Amino acid sequence: MSEIEITRDIAISTRVFYLPQESNPQDLRWVFAYEITIKNVGSFPLRLISRHWEIASGSEEDFETVDGPGVVGETPRLMPNEEFKYTSAAVLKSSFGTMEGHYNFQDDEENWFRAPIEPFILAIPSQELN
Repeated sequence: MSEIEITRDIAISTRVFYLPQESNPQDLRWVFAYEITIKNVGSFPLRLISRHWEIASGSEEDFETVDGPGVVGETPRLMPNEEFKYTSAAVLKSSFGTMEGHYNFQDDEENWFRAPIEPFILAIPSQELN
């Protein structure tokens, strides 16, 4: 892989949903779905090639790194102003965690770009704690 440039031409937004029906706190299992929207706000097409996630659950000892091709089995090519939305899930060993990482993109000339994914929180909404 050639040198990777950090790009601001990709806007990434996240939404998190706690899945109580999939979770089992007695077995230290909390499941969260997350919806990611990726938008090409630049002026040329980019293809999402791979992902890197750092997932922390409760403590520093419970940390997972995930690397892989594309997202949810796809490597979408985004034209300028086009967006791609997908939903996936994370299983934690506590009721609180964080995720952050980056996506690697490639343009039509095979130049590489990295789009950072800012940290976001995986937590049970307060109304579900009552």
